Amino acid sequence: MPGDAAVEPVRVALVGLPNVGKTTLFNELAGQSLHTSNFHGTTQESREAVVSGRPGLVLIDLPGTYTLGGGEPESVAVDQALRGQVAGIDEPQVACVVIDHTNLTRGIRVLEQVRAMGLPAIVLVHAAGRRTDVSAGEASFEAVLGVPTILREGSAKDVAARIEGAARSVAGRSAGACGCGCGAGDVTKIAEEKAARLGRHVIGDVASSQSDRADDILLHPVSGLIVFTVVMWALFWSVFRLAAYPMDWIDQGFALLSGFIHATLPAGALADMLADGVVAGVGATVVFLPQIALLFFLITLLEESGYLARGALLADRLLRPFGLPGTAFVPLLSAHACAIPAIVATRTIRDVRERVATILIAPFMSCSARIPVYALLVSFLFVGKPTEQAAAFIGCYVLGIVAALLTAMVLRRTILRSASSATVLELPAWRVPSVVRATRASVVRSGAFLRKAGTTILVMMIALWWLSAYPVAKPGPEVVALEAQAAAAPDETQRQVLETQADHLAAREAVRQSYMGRIGRTVEPVFAPLGYDWQLSIGIMTSFAAREVFVSTMAVVTTGEDRAGALESMRAATRDDGSVLFDRATLWSLLVFFVLAMQCMPTMAVVAREAGGVKWALLQFAWMSGLAYVAAFSTHAVLVATQGGL
Repeated sequence: MPGDAAVEPVRVALVGLPNVGKTTLFNELAGQSLHTSNFHGTTQESREAVVSGRPGLVLIDLPGTYTLGGGEPESVAVDQALRGQVAGIDEPQVACVVIDHTNLTRGIRVLEQVRAMGLPAIVLVHAAGRRTDVSAGEASFEAVLGVPTILREGSAKDVAARIEGAARSVAGRSAGACGCGCGAGDVTKIAEEKAARLGRHVIGDVASSQSDRADDILLHPVSGLIVFTVVMWALFWSVFRLAAYPMDWIDQGFALLSGFIHATLPAGALADMLADGVVAGVGATVVFLPQIALLFFLITLLEESGYLARGALLADRLLRPFGLPGTAFVPLLSAHACAIPAIVATRTIRDVRERVATILIAPFMSCSARIPVYALLVSFLFVGKPTEQAAAFIGCYVLGIVAALLTAMVLRRTILRSASSATVLELPAWRVPSVVRATRASVVRSGAFLRKAGTTILVMMIALWWLSAYPVAKPGPEVVALEAQAAAAPDETQRQVLETQADHLAAREAVRQSYMGRIGRTVEPVFAPLGYDWQLSIGIMTSFAAREVFVSTMAVVTTGEDRAGALESMRAATRDDGSVLFDRATLWSLLVFFVLAMQCMPTMAVVAREAGGVKWALLQFAWMSGLAYVAAFSTHAVLVATQGGL
């Protein structure tokens, strides 16, 4: 019986148009946490999993496609998967064609194309934004479509059993050329006729007209852009305002842990490495976890509602003057999470030159790795002012987008010149977003961030601590003099003040004379025009491996100054001449630099692979780094000339 572990599993491929809920269904039934989005081209690869609690059912999640047998990458990927030509994934026995009521004709066309391949099929119909005559619905759908049909309205708790039962009922059967006994060449006409016959079972409601009225406002070139800007501002304001409290708790917790280590372990290299290297470094990055989690939670809610998909049409109008197709919107939007999957997603762009141009500008989008850096610098610029912080944060995203578009225009008018291709976009129905799925997406992204903090950043922090601790420097004459004054101090208060001054001076001198300090002073002349001393130069150099390492690096470099908390320690850090390390001109310069610079080695490797050669990765690195340097230099020079500005 279905679900029995002794029964041979039935392999079912989820097929259908983009944005009909295939990946969402796959996640719910298989207990997975794959990212899904309301955009064509999000899923680029096939993946499979056994349904949770039902070992007799194996689901294969395929990319969304409007047609089979076409030349688009996702169409080819689906066709190969259905024929068992994908490495690591066996040929499915049944195709489950997922159809949305809002687009019956195209969904049925995909069904007919699947059946034309000779593959047994079943249908799962979503009732999104419409009402369905459920009492007679399934029988009517089955009579018209000629395959077992499941009408899904609401919860997916029992859908796995129904999919398995329907799949087993057709597995091994011949599907025939098409549902009407016709050839496969006229599937569009067949789909239109069947959709018309099914129309009487799909009843439009008030929500449809309300959706149309909402789209009239949200898709308007002026009002739509205004609404989008307001929504994004509210999103980032919420991130800064609501995440402030847990950030303070995390920072205080790591400060207490650092103090506990120093108080518990004997003074020496081990205690210093754990407290000043591991705890201070990793803690300075983990402190931004609440902002990252909240940001992805809110973005997922917007994605699931269908709102961000409306941005695709606005983006198409925006991208076309710069030589980019509307299909570039998906990769560029997803690049705000990570540039690597975004670059892979450019495979949906047919024109090679448009695709390469999109690949080269994708890293300009502010990815999640930049969030800790932005949050640190913005919090120093506008202490306790979430409104100004949100505005500056949005400004970073806007600067990256503007730089990307201008770069695309230069590329498309020079080395990547070609005519722009046409774009066809399809809007999903409005939906009530799932808080559970948004929470799951937030947890998954936060978990990935923590794993990186627990591996890559941890290893780098230990290495940086060693470089900052050795060779051990002998106390200088100023330190010796302060220690002598402390020993001869007439009262306890004065003695503690002098000892604290001596400790701070000794810690700074130790870092300065260390290997890290020597490296920083060597590269300092390169970054001095941008307003960076040797300490910041070290942070910039390490961030080329991974942007977020900058925060942890600065925590390690400045940790000797104040162990009350990583953020307070960095905010109070000073240069060798006693001036504030993070002055306003330097903070703005750093923000501009991190928005524009190419600081991700794994991304460069993917660019070389996807764009067609190392030359493109080197061109990208040279262009982005040069642009970042010039823009940061100009920003610092202007603000210094205007006594700090802003």
